[in-house]
Amino acid sequence: MLTAERMSMWRGRYQMKADGRPVAVWDPSWWRTGGDFEVDGRRFSVRANGWGTKYRMLDESGEEVARVERAGRKHWTVVAEGRTYEFRRGSIWGKQQDLVAGGLKVGSLRRTGAWSGDVEADLPGMSLPVQICVVGVQIAVWQSQQTAAAAG
Repeated sequence: MLTAERMSMWRGRYQMKADGRPVAVWDPSWWRTGGDFEVDGRRFSVRANGWGTKYRMLDESGEEVARVERAGRKHWTVVAEGRTYEFRRGSIWGKQQDLVAGGLKVGSLRRTGAWSGDVEADLPGMSLPVQICVVGVQIAVWQSQQTAAAAG
């Protein structure tokens, strides 16, 4: 189980914990949608395209590790580690995203607090860096949706 706990209301940084053990800090980008993190001494960057629907996770050498497509949509995918992971929004309110395989729910990520923005994820089969990428992208999508709703 991976959890993301907001560290401050002002900055948007999240402490990532795997089974209760701190493993990384998701540090959102100031200028572009996405963020950066480090796991076991390896640095990763996650950046969105101009519309915020596609994200790429790159390692420190600039190699693509994962790609998220159709982020924020009802159905979206993550391509990483030679596999394609499929997600679907669990409800119309968008507080939960389900990881599906063969039409069956096999995992999920969900917002655990409406005000805190904390997230809990059960994403079996994914490496820890890819799990952090998926949670970070979902945090960015939710924040973007909140900003748009507040402006509208």
